[in-house]
Amino acid sequence: MTERTLSDRYRLEGRIGQGGMAIVYAGMDTVLRRRVAIKVLRDHLAADADFVARFYSEAQHAAKLSHPNIVSVYDVGREGEAYYIVMELVDGATLGEMLEHGTRLPEGVAIDFGAQICNGLSYAHRQGLLHRDIKPANILVTKDDVVKLSDFGIARAVSSQTASMTQPGMVMGSVYYISPEQAQGHELAATSDLYSFGVVLYQMLSGKLPYTGESPITIALKHVSSPVPELDRDTLAIAPALAAIVGKLLQKTPSDRFASASDVARALRQARENPLITTPFDVRAAATGPIPSVARTMPNPKPRPSPQPDRRATVVDDDVVRDDVRAGSNRVLLVAFVAIFALVAAATLGYYVTSRPGGLFESPRTIALANVVGTRAEDAQRALADAGFTTNVETVSSERVAAHRVIKQSPAPNGALAPGTLVTLVVSAGPPTISLLDLRHYSIDDAQRYLKNAKLVPRVSSIYDDSPKGTVLTQKPAANASVPIHSSVALVVSRGMRPVDAPDLVSMTLNDARAAAAARHLKLVIGERDPSDSIPADVVTSQSPQAGSQIERDGAIDVVISSGAPQITVPYVGGKSAADAAGTLGALGIAATIEYVVDPTAGVGTVLKQTPEPNVAVRKGSAVTLAVAVPGTVPDVAGKSPDDARAMLQNAGYKIGNNAYVQEGTEGSVARTEPVAGSSLRPGETVTLYVSGTPTAPQ
Repeated sequence: MTERTLSDRYRLEGRIGQGGMAIVYAGMDTVLRRRVAIKVLRDHLAADADFVARFYSEAQHAAKLSHPNIVSVYDVGREGEAYYIVMELVDGATLGEMLEHGTRLPEGVAIDFGAQICNGLSYAHRQGLLHRDIKPANILVTKDDVVKLSDFGIARAVSSQTASMTQPGMVMGSVYYISPEQAQGHELAATSDLYSFGVVLYQMLSGKLPYTGESPITIALKHVSSPVPELDRDTLAIAPALAAIVGKLLQKTPSDRFASASDVARALRQARENPLITTPFDVRAAATGPIPSVARTMPNPKPRPSPQPDRRATVVDDDVVRDDVRAGSNRVLLVAFVAIFALVAAATLGYYVTSRPGGLFESPRTIALANVVGTRAEDAQRALADAGFTTNVETVSSERVAAHRVIKQSPAPNGALAPGTLVTLVVSAGPPTISLLDLRHYSIDDAQRYLKNAKLVPRVSSIYDDSPKGTVLTQKPAANASVPIHSSVALVVSRGMRPVDAPDLVSMTLNDARAAAAARHLKLVIGERDPSDSIPADVVTSQSPQAGSQIERDGAIDVVISSGAPQITVPYVGGKSAADAAGTLGALGIAATIEYVVDPTAGVGTVLKQTPEPNVAVRKGSAVTLAVAVPGTVPDVAGKSPDDARAMLQNAGYKIGNNAYVQEGTEGSVARTEPVAGSSLRPGETVTLYVSGTPTAPQ
């Protein structure tokens, strides 16, 4: 992985685990220079604002727990869109890894681990915090056999975020350990954690789970309604006291279980000291009446292995006499046994002397033992029998030697042995076999990790299905089948729902485009808004992916929307002549509308005011109204050229009528106006020019 540092402090160094909730990395706290474990939430949880709020709250509560049997939480934080927890890095394995493939723990180890788990639970319960997800995967065991509980409080945030029991990698893995009240959605108490611990203790002692089934729902229903499972004490050689503790923990009614985790720890210690005492923990006795004060022992318990030799109790009175009688009888039997043994030995020696080749003082006949390692067991037995040996076959699993081939022989080959010597052949039974779990509904990551840990080879194919993407739909061989290690297991995985064709949204209005996308279970994402002189506002101008492309259901189409004509900032044109102001605005694509205002004090034809005001953004092609000052009287243009006269009149706010020609003044110049100069006239009225000369004939 590419090295990454969170919050400029926590350096991720390598992935050490993952699940439905998070990916766990080993890392380094670069400030305190200590090794830590960093749990980074998966994206689908980090995207849920409600979950993140609960996550922060529960993680902060968990960080307050300080106990030798609870993994310490050091910090909780965020880096971009990633949320993470910094925890104590435990050097060891999970209890789940220790119990893989049906492994059982010795009673003493199970009691020790169970007491430590209860010590951690008891402390957390006193702080008002439930775990809600006790399972072997959340129980870590250091190399010094110190047990530590992890993920305190986080389970509550997860269970609040989803009630689904089929979400891969999350609740599915926990349903094997769920309490009846949790499966029914009832309020939880400390006894719910004790039920889950009871399932874990059952698994530690028996190597299997109390309830299994084809689906998480089936298993949850068994926790609610199936009879309380009982450990087979005879087959498993489990102490009656320990079996009674498990039975009490697994009661359906919370009030029938132990009252607290500290009570369970105390009961486990008592079971270690007095393995046959069951009354304090016997739930059947509690159901029929009050618990007697005198401990009751199980009648005729099956003998159990003991590290101490059997010792006969010392008694008094009549028992002493009986012991003396028994001692005398035992002495008589001993003498008889010695005599019989001497006779048998003499007979055997006589047979050996008379039957051995060469007589008593000659060397006995010997046979060279051939090397049969690597040969088929049947051929090896036949060859050794023909040579005069007897054989005994022991089969063991082997990853390297083919089935039915001899791995080892004892005695070693090439030795000279007497005829009839027993030769033990260790024969390969082929690779070890694994009993497959039911991997349906697992995420493909969880399923592949399980198979690889079990030394099996996953072969993955995928199909479209309504199940969440990456969920295992079927497996072959089926669950509970025994398969040799290194063999293949075929998994069919959901590719999610079948993709749909992207609709053509270009030229649609924004509302119509949203409706078209929703009709195909797609989302519309507006990427940009681009101005356009030719496309109206809120119309789709382009899309990605293109029309006809295949998109996963609930996927998104990015679109670019027109924002209409571009916006232009109106410049300040006050004080300019009307013509200059109109030219400045026209160069920017803004039209000028003139309104004349009579103001004899202002310069003729200058802009007094503009609407909209300067620095306002308007669309291209919009109009700005200019208030232009005029004197309100006809200016004197006599003697001016017709063009200059027209400009002066227009600046004064007047329209120019047709020219009239007269024989007055200088030819080609304006002789006079109508109305005459100095006349009061409203802006916008027409003024006629009288030009000296004759009209020019049209060409």
